[in-house]
Amino acid sequence: MTSQPARSGRGDLFDPQCPTRQLLDRIGTKWTSMAVKVLAEAAPHEVRFAELRRRMPGVSQKMLSTTLRGMIRDGLAARRVEPTVPPRVHYRLTELGSSLEIPLAALRAWAEEHMAQIDNANAISDSQGPPA
Repeated sequence: MTSQPARSGRGDLFDPQCPTRQLLDRIGTKWTSMAVKVLAEAAPHEVRFAELRRRMPGVSQKMLSTTLRGMIRDGLAARRVEPTVPPRVHYRLTELGSSLEIPLAALRAWAEEHMAQIDNANAISDSQGPPA
């Protein structure tokens, strides 16, 4: 009987069947990036849903709920519910979620630093019309 080699657990972005692509879609959204930042700034404390929403301008209640649900499913965030009326719901980053803050912070900083150049490139491209 031949045994299968142990999987490294590492994804391959260039494999069309690899779930790494879906993971990058989830963690690459502006809402996930903002939620990770807010929760990282609060660590080691928890943040209530309403506070998260206040600190994330423009996010709808539905989008924040969807974002947090995905983060919890992926093991990036944890949720704690106080059995009060109405229930008080608290969120925090997990150890895995905290490890995501450094690369996301670098990406946010890059975007903020280069936004003027990107805007300029867009304006030039838009003024030239679509490529032939």
